[in-house]
Amino acid sequence: MAQLELHLDHDISWFLLPSYWAKIVVGLISFLCFANSYDGDFVFDDSEAIINNKDLRAETPLGDLWHHDFWGSKLSSNTSHKSYRPLTVLTFRLNYFFAGGFHPVGFHVINIILHSIICVLMVDVFSILLGGLQYSSKGRRLNLAPRASPLAALLFAVHPVHTECVAGIVGRADLLCGLFFLLSFLGYCKAFRENKEGNHFSVFWVLVSVLLGAIAMLCKEQGITVLGLNAVFDVLVISRLDILELVHKVLHKNKSLENVGLFRKGLLFRITLLLSGGVTILYIRWRIMGTGPPAFTEVDNPASFADSLFVRAINYNYYYSLNAWLLLCPWWLCFDWSMGCIPLIKSVSDWRIIALAALWFCLIGLICQALCSEDSHRRRILMLGLGFLIIPFLPASNLFFRVGFVVAERVIYLPSIGYCILFIYGFSLLSKQAKKKKILTAAILGILLINVMRCIIRSNQWRSEEQLFRSALSVCPLNAKVHYNVGKNLADKGNQTAAIKYYREAVRLNPKYVHAMNNLGNILKERNELREAEELLSLAVQIQPDFAAAWMNLGIVQNSLRRFEEAEQSYWTAIKHRKIYPDCYYNLGRLYADLNRHIDALNAWRNATVLKPEHSLAWNNMIILLDNTGNLAQAEAVGKEALELIPNDHSLMFSLANVLGKSQKYKESEALFLKAIKANPNAASYHGNLAVLYHRWGNLDLAKKHYEVSLKLDPTAPGTRENYNLLKRKLEQLQKKSNV
Repeated sequence: MAQLELHLDHDISWFLLPSYWAKIVVGLISFLCFANSYDGDFVFDDSEAIINNKDLRAETPLGDLWHHDFWGSKLSSNTSHKSYRPLTVLTFRLNYFFAGGFHPVGFHVINIILHSIICVLMVDVFSILLGGLQYSSKGRRLNLAPRASPLAALLFAVHPVHTECVAGIVGRADLLCGLFFLLSFLGYCKAFRENKEGNHFSVFWVLVSVLLGAIAMLCKEQGITVLGLNAVFDVLVISRLDILELVHKVLHKNKSLENVGLFRKGLLFRITLLLSGGVTILYIRWRIMGTGPPAFTEVDNPASFADSLFVRAINYNYYYSLNAWLLLCPWWLCFDWSMGCIPLIKSVSDWRIIALAALWFCLIGLICQALCSEDSHRRRILMLGLGFLIIPFLPASNLFFRVGFVVAERVIYLPSIGYCILFIYGFSLLSKQAKKKKILTAAILGILLINVMRCIIRSNQWRSEEQLFRSALSVCPLNAKVHYNVGKNLADKGNQTAAIKYYREAVRLNPKYVHAMNNLGNILKERNELREAEELLSLAVQIQPDFAAAWMNLGIVQNSLRRFEEAEQSYWTAIKHRKIYPDCYYNLGRLYADLNRHIDALNAWRNATVLKPEHSLAWNNMIILLDNTGNLAQAEAVGKEALELIPNDHSLMFSLANVLGKSQKYKESEALFLKAIKANPNAASYHGNLAVLYHRWGNLDLAKKHYEVSLKLDPTAPGTRENYNLLKRKLEQLQKKSNV
């Protein structure tokens, strides 16, 4: 049953390995291609999806994973991207648990292993897609493409476009989705293991396939498309339905439809099972995500916001051609293709229209061959190749809903299966026609070797944000986000001068890039260039009135300019747009403290600690303000409350020790000072204040010792030199009295 002609495999006669050796070779090469990314950092989206995602931490109930999106936000939130991938987040959580924290090595190793497993499975998948599905009398599946299938799997394994999925930790979603996608397909094939005449199948394995498809979708949305591909495979390979003949009979209202196999062999029943399962899964997911579509901005996907239907259609098709080009020539790779990286096509005079014409010329040619060829083998191979190329890409096509990107290399991980099928098919045709097959063999080996080298180079770029962001400058020099990320990386490393240059370029390329304005304004604020910082931040909140962080930073600048009323208004506007904003309450408290509005300051800092109990600065400021205003008992109570919540914070120990010392609780104060010094032995003020405590307490030798340590650490420490001199005079006086 369902056996395809074998001449495809015969045309690749030079590549033959035993099945187990083929899988070992494919698995090993796929592992080596990306092995150098194993010790990479958390980069780009890893920060939001992993480091800042509370769903990974033990204190978050496991049940929350089923109500949150991929980034840890509630699905019901208006700001949620609605990317529902709880099983992927669960694997991140397990990584975090077993590693004992955010150690990227374990995350990277799992990704590399997953890709290798997928590539090994691809040997079996390609053997079915290229050779057909046939079982022996003992129920063992026969490999009818022993040469073509490992070659196709190798091509898949070493494709550089997969680097983002493997070397980028958030690519785990695509890898897990791909794994269960393939298992669903192979499970569907198992439904026909006991079939001898093509009339029997296992309902159990069909349902298992649907279940695995649901699991794939819980890893990433694309997973649901496997059910459509299973249906296509059933029609073309299991039922051997001639699509052109069926269409012809439908158009001519031919009553003999049953003769083309539509109602035979249980095809209609299986399609009904797949369709029912798919609709049920989609309905449940739609209900979970709140029945509303995700909200994206124009910078995420500018074509989808174009007023003209013509402009939208032209640009969507241009994006498809770019994805096709990335499969054909994966040399220009970029971590982000948004924000001006691909300018909109607005007229037919744009030369890039040629890319659209080329894409559709190729697709129409392949479709015509797939439908009209007299060779049934050619028809089925081309239909399967086109099916695997197009169907998994549909969720990213903008056809059914707006997506939050322009081009994303990660979304063509699964469609590359179709590309590999078409590549091998084309190669077999060339091999059949070529007189000098050795040249063709050398060419395919050269392509594989080049791809391996490109994978190694690209995965090395994904090891750190600096390399990743800088690699994009030559690919997408018009991408404001690329310049923004390079600038942010430089700012994080303390190179503010260079960061300013890239932030300014990001704002030049995208004059509405409010995040670049905010970060640039922050740097200028720190460099005391307050006027320009205020202009940038004011423009940012004018462009995006609900940008809470920019409102808070504008308040800080206005406070520094001593425009206190405006600063207070900016802080409250920030809190209005972000209800849970402890840092803003902290800065509001500082403003009130500067205005001697002590009660308001304490209330603001208390709000900060309620919203974020580990907010050390807010606790510290409360203790210090209460201390300075003579409320020692209240300061002591607040200090002890803070240390219960943050027991290892040495700055809190220091502040509370000062309060206890003033309250003449010398023993308790001494213990906290010593504990703080143990945690931070190089803090001159800690030694200096402990010396003052001993000085008051009468332990003059210990006071002298810690004064000297403090002055050694900071010879200019205010007050310490004067206190030390007072102590020395007192010791000299005591020495004279003892001599008398």
